[in-house]
Amino acid sequence: MTVRRLIYGLVFAFTAYFLLRGVIWTIEAPVPVLQGAAVGVWLVAVIGAMFLAAEPEASEEGQNRPGQLPLGIAILLLLLSIAAASLSFLGGAERVLDLPAAGVFGATGLLLTIMCVRRRPLLAWIGIVVLAAQGIAVMGLDLALQRGLVGAVLWVGLAQLLMWFTDRAYRDTSRLARLQQVSSAWQAAQEARRFERRQRVQFALIVAGPVLTRVIETNGRLSETERLRARLAEGTLRDELRGARLLDDEVRLAIRAVRERGATLTIFDENALDDLDEAALQRVRSELAATLRGTTAARIIVRTSPDPDVAVTVVGRQAAGAGVSEEDAVELWHEIPRHASARRP
Repeated sequence: MTVRRLIYGLVFAFTAYFLLRGVIWTIEAPVPVLQGAAVGVWLVAVIGAMFLAAEPEASEEGQNRPGQLPLGIAILLLLLSIAAASLSFLGGAERVLDLPAAGVFGATGLLLTIMCVRRRPLLAWIGIVVLAAQGIAVMGLDLALQRGLVGAVLWVGLAQLLMWFTDRAYRDTSRLARLQQVSSAWQAAQEARRFERRQRVQFALIVAGPVLTRVIETNGRLSETERLRARLAEGTLRDELRGARLLDDEVRLAIRAVRERGATLTIFDENALDDLDEAALQRVRSELAATLRGTTAARIIVRTSPDPDVAVTVVGRQAAGAGVSEEDAVELWHEIPRHASARRP
């Protein structure tokens, strides 16, 4: 059971009690019309305090708490509480000092307590001051304190303390929830990194394991075919370390074909593709694979780009030769757009 439901349950119970007590006193009161009017005004005020703007407001901590009464409605309820108490004292006439007439303190205290819970404590305390002044004027200080004025003061005070404590509990709960979310995110990130490391270690063993075994067996004396396999394995490991997000099976096959024909290829992923989803990455990879299959450049550099419109830049150069400048040696310059609609001319 939430605090809010508990409060509403107590309010319903006390409302029923004071309503029954007020009806009984109306029958016995010297001026039943005034006493009945007091009960009616009080009941309307209690219902208004409980249900007007009753939807809880979302606090900045994201928790649902009792909503604050609008100021105009709160002032109206304060005036109704004062009017109900005044009518009750007038309705008691010469019997106002009798014990049944003291129900006005409890009933008015209940209404002011609801106002305090609905986040209008200042108006609730103003109502307590006015109620105390009315009671003392009619009954005297000693009798007013004995008849229930102390209880009304305690109710409002306890309601304000309850609001303070529940607000603090809401804040603490919200902070704890945020800490748990951060902790869960950190644990998930660490687990993802551990899984990625395990995958890379397994891949390295698959790729480089046979080559290293052969190097040990031959004491480093490898055939040309084995040397090519070693270079391919080395390049593959570098690719996995430097540009894993750019790789899929299609790109790996295209890179392998480039190296098998004797060209050199270097790939760099500088974390410039973090804003792309998996579908966009797949499009970039497909275009990269097609670009690599369609070039005869001897030296190829693949690099992610921080440009807002370009995802990857592919540069291919001819083999260095006499009379060929560094600028003239550029054979391929291809930019893969970051977004499918942002195709550059």
